[in-house]
Amino acid sequence: MAERVDAEPVSGRAMLGQTLRILREKGGKSLAQLADETGYEKSYLSRLESGERLSKMTVMEDLDAYYGTSDLLVRHWKAARLDAFKDQYKEYMELEATARVIWVFTPGVPGLLQTEDFARGVLSGGQTTADGDEAVEEQVAARLGRQYVLRQEPQPEVRIIMDEFALRRPAARAEVWRDQLLHLVAAAKWPNVALQVLPFSAGAHHHMTGSLTLLWQRNGTAVAYKEGNGCSRLIDDMDDVLRQRASFDRLRDLALSPSDSLAFIRETQEEHRS
Repeated sequence: MAERVDAEPVSGRAMLGQTLRILREKGGKSLAQLADETGYEKSYLSRLESGERLSKMTVMEDLDAYYGTSDLLVRHWKAARLDAFKDQYKEYMELEATARVIWVFTPGVPGLLQTEDFARGVLSGGQTTADGDEAVEEQVAARLGRQYVLRQEPQPEVRIIMDEFALRRPAARAEVWRDQLLHLVAAAKWPNVALQVLPFSAGAHHHMTGSLTLLWQRNGTAVAYKEGNGCSRLIDDMDDVLRQRASFDRLRDLALSPSDSLAFIRETQEEHRS
């Protein structure tokens, strides 16, 4: 009897591409027809079907509406975007997507509140090749996809503390920074988001070189996720999670109140207008 060989696992992106192709062929459409009727370029649609490219979530929303498939493609896309991340970060992303309470401290502008252009600038680094640009666009799409957690129902309760450093390091392009500050002001008013600024006047603190995120699930379980100095760690030991919560509480005590933080961000806007 021949030895059974397990097939290679199919990636989320490949599954999404197969689904896109099946829907198109079932509808009797060529790629050219689909491009004409949706407004997306034929070459772009072809790369989505082949699994070479990860789209933005809005593209899948458009195609779900076009095919009348409810949120089928969006659900496939949510699985496919995890392909862009390393294993431990994938686990964190899955937990973030279902969290009911999210607390974040970050030295920079938090990924959950970055605009598309600002995220592109942060993620591009020194990329100068076509392949590099492609990788950046996938990372941008994945980062923007994370932000849907803020508007899903029921909405999670989110508290974000950002260091003043984030507001003192503007984007390279003035218009990108202006839009990013506008977005922070808008986010600070969302009913499920408390946004705080940790000012320089608070002095040195214990998270100056990295970020900390705490996630609580509906069943009460919690994890912490730390990033910094080129490494990351997902923490699920309850004693350690409680220590990280106490650490976050100390930062919150040092930070400006949400209303004072909003005023601080608006002052930053005025400084960059002048």
